[in-house]
Amino acid sequence: MICEGDELCPICGGSLSTYDHVTRIVKRAKGLKENILIRRRQCKTCGRLHRELPDSLLRYKQYEKEIIENVVSGDITPYDLDYEDYPCEMTMKRWIKYYRND
Repeated sequence: MICEGDELCPICGGSLSTYDHVTRIVKRAKGLKENILIRRRQCKTCGRLHRELPDSLLRYKQYEKEIIENVVSGDITPYDLDYEDYPCEMTMKRWIKYYRND
């Protein structure tokens, strides 16, 4: 995975070209789900494919970055009625454990 706008392969340093797009489901505030297109880039040197993630997403996560950050900081808890559509309590605990131990 690379950040949006990266032009060099993180493996070998070769230049990247657009290969195709893939669909990814993103869970946003108030339980909204959105399908977005993620651009895949291919290295011209080593041939590896890399997904280009926007700044609003984290690797391997369906929820947008802002929701995860608010859970880890304690702004969103499982007991907030406004956030009933957000992740379950176990997911929140996993995020807190993972990101506070990094």
